[in-house]
Amino acid sequence: MKKQPNILLLVNDHQAYYGHEKRYGIKRPFYKGLAEKGVDFTRAYCTTPLCCPSRRTMVSGLYTCHHGQLSGQSDVGYTYETYLDKLKDAGYQLYYYGKWHTGKGTPRDFGAEGVFCEDYGNPYLLPSYQAYLREKNLPFPKAIIEHNWCTPGWIDDIVESQEYRLDRHTMNECISGILTTPRETHEAFYLAYEACRRLEICKEQDQPFFLAVEFWGPHQPYLPTREYADLYNPEEIEEYPSFRDDLSQKPEIYQFEGGRGISRNYRLDLSNPVPWKTWAETMSRCYAQITMTDEAGGRILEKLEELGLAKDTLIIWTADHGDGLACHGGHFDKDAYMAEEVLRIPFAMRYDRHIPAGNVSEALITNADLAPTILAAAGTGFTNSVDGKNILTLWEKDRGKEIQWRDQVYAESFGHHILHRARVMTDARYKYVRNEGQKEELYDLLTDPYELSNLALKEEYRNLLKIKREALDQMIEREFL
Repeated sequence: MKKQPNILLLVNDHQAYYGHEKRYGIKRPFYKGLAEKGVDFTRAYCTTPLCCPSRRTMVSGLYTCHHGQLSGQSDVGYTYETYLDKLKDAGYQLYYYGKWHTGKGTPRDFGAEGVFCEDYGNPYLLPSYQAYLREKNLPFPKAIIEHNWCTPGWIDDIVESQEYRLDRHTMNECISGILTTPRETHEAFYLAYEACRRLEICKEQDQPFFLAVEFWGPHQPYLPTREYADLYNPEEIEEYPSFRDDLSQKPEIYQFEGGRGISRNYRLDLSNPVPWKTWAETMSRCYAQITMTDEAGGRILEKLEELGLAKDTLIIWTADHGDGLACHGGHFDKDAYMAEEVLRIPFAMRYDRHIPAGNVSEALITNADLAPTILAAAGTGFTNSVDGKNILTLWEKDRGKEIQWRDQVYAESFGHHILHRARVMTDARYKYVRNEGQKEELYDLLTDPYELSNLALKEEYRNLLKIKREALDQMIEREFL
């Protein structure tokens, strides 16, 4: 019997990916290096584009409507199994470093050791981070603020062109600028340091380990150090394709926005009063922080190789959801609108025992598949059925077995800053969105990747719209009623 594999999970938070990575050449050499040794899924979706619901799906394999964590507030307990429960039962040592924001409690409640906060938190306030600064003789992180996008009345004390100390209780400020302290002061490098130390200890143990490293970034605040910021020239970042979308073909939910300078009374100002030069500067800082986070994750991957553990480890690197930066009329953040920018996520996986190197897959997967896949690799599974599927079965055909995989993927929203019920069904080409009480949406992602032409409003697509409505109704009846 083969020894149970170790499991390494890297999770980025709120990552600009769809529509951004290829268009603007975002540099992620370590993520791509991982994918080259396994598989890169180019059609991966989150099931709800919001931290808490999405993260709860990742640990449970359940859609949001089934696990009950509907909002971004960590106020719902657990009445069902998580992969942490099942891995512990299977004999794994559990280690968790980084952002939890998955619901009530912390990873410690599931038997995990590590470094984490309750709810969202701020890693820079953790006692272990303070000890790290002392050990490395590093200053507390500070930044020069270039742009404050916060809703007026929220964090008005952050002043552009002035220095800012990153010591707020919750690190989610809608700002961009330059981190003036060394890159090692950034949360991603701190988490990488802690994870690498843990791997050295794990090397000496006989027991299999599960190690999750869940970065707070590249979620705003977008504050890369200068060395990463210099990789992206704002003057070379051309206007995003849907930036001047007038939203005439969109449901009302796309109008909601509270960002400073880009909204009026919580409605997006479609005159785009903030010049593109300013947007490009903030986008360049966002992209730089993605590269910065990539390098921090790369340190963990390099340590795994150095210790000779990589070949016996299932490695997954993904994100909890996307980022709506600059899309559809010029949003700063995500909300309850269901654009591809907020739904699509990176997802790379390496598992030498099962997956040949060099795969690029267009299989429709979701982050509900994460937990069943992890447990399958560990030789266990959930007691009750879940919504996700074991991704590893995609390689069973190489062993002469017939496989069946989904031909459409489901996502949903219950709202964010305002309540909104939306359901999405996407196949290899077409995407259908049902917005309760608002316009339906239908897009041909092959010919209209930025979703600028809503086919639900066009007479010639009436039959296709009817087919998509019925397909969603059938799925709801089959899986949710």
